[in-house]
Amino acid sequence: MIMKKIIAIVGPTGIGKSNMAVRISQKINAEVISADSRQVYRYMDIGTAKTSKEERDSVPHHLIDIIEPDGSYSLAEYQKQCCNAIDDISDRKRIPLLVGGSGQYVWSVVEGWCIPKVIPDIEYRQMLESKAAEIGKEQLYRELLLTDPEAAARIDESNVRRVIRALEIANNAKDNKRRQRDKKPIYDALIIGLTTSRQELYRRIDKRVDSMIEKGLLDETGWLINNGYDSDLPSMSGIGYKQMVMYIKGELSLDSAIQRIKYETHRYVRSQYNWFKLNDERIKWFDVQNDIESDIINAIDNYMFID
Repeated sequence: MIMKKIIAIVGPTGIGKSNMAVRISQKINAEVISADSRQVYRYMDIGTAKTSKEERDSVPHHLIDIIEPDGSYSLAEYQKQCCNAIDDISDRKRIPLLVGGSGQYVWSVVEGWCIPKVIPDIEYRQMLESKAAEIGKEQLYRELLLTDPEAAARIDESNVRRVIRALEIANNAKDNKRRQRDKKPIYDALIIGLTTSRQELYRRIDKRVDSMIEKGLLDETGWLINNGYDSDLPSMSGIGYKQMVMYIKGELSLDSAIQRIKYETHRYVRSQYNWFKLNDERIKWFDVQNDIESDIINAIDNYMFID
């Protein structure tokens, strides 16, 4: 059986994946499928750096704005919906372009993970509760940062209950990946990675954070709270919204909140490279400081016409 071909554009946040995807899609008859765990939420546009309405009108986008900010959404749901979108796009003779920096989202599709339902593990939870009491909630949160940085980015480190649940899910996923990820991928994937020097990436991130503030991240956060979306929701504990909530509550000055967004994003980027490793031979890396668009299109053309 011939596997359907997909293209993935991956890399750290702030590197320019979404804009590159739109430009490329317009030239290769592609449609974008988001692989961003935060862009699934409606009304959260500025803080998740969604592409503009004009860009989404010019190129079809999938799996953006699909749930309410207080809705629940699992990796298994994403994988199923992404595969459905890939099949639909391919059946219409267009190219599925998977774009995002959420490592679990990308690899669950590319590697064909088998994702079981995670039932509560009372014994494991009790062990973590004892551990939190012994080493402190900050250390337990650092453990989550190392184990599942994307989950950690969505959780307030002071919320021990949610940190424990995230560690429980990550532990289950780790065990099941060892046992069940021997399933062969159902797609043939070309993985394009965008990267650059750490100094340049941090500069771009800081500039983007400043732009988010200018565009109204604070007002967007206030609108969400005023419309009944609690600040303890997973969606509201993501980088950017969490710090704006702290400013609104008087826990941080605006300048301190902005600096903390930049710092947390820098830290998140470092964790993303654990998912997308520069020495991963499956990923064809391009430095965004170079003129790379034509090289990427050539790589895609070569890939698409090789049987």
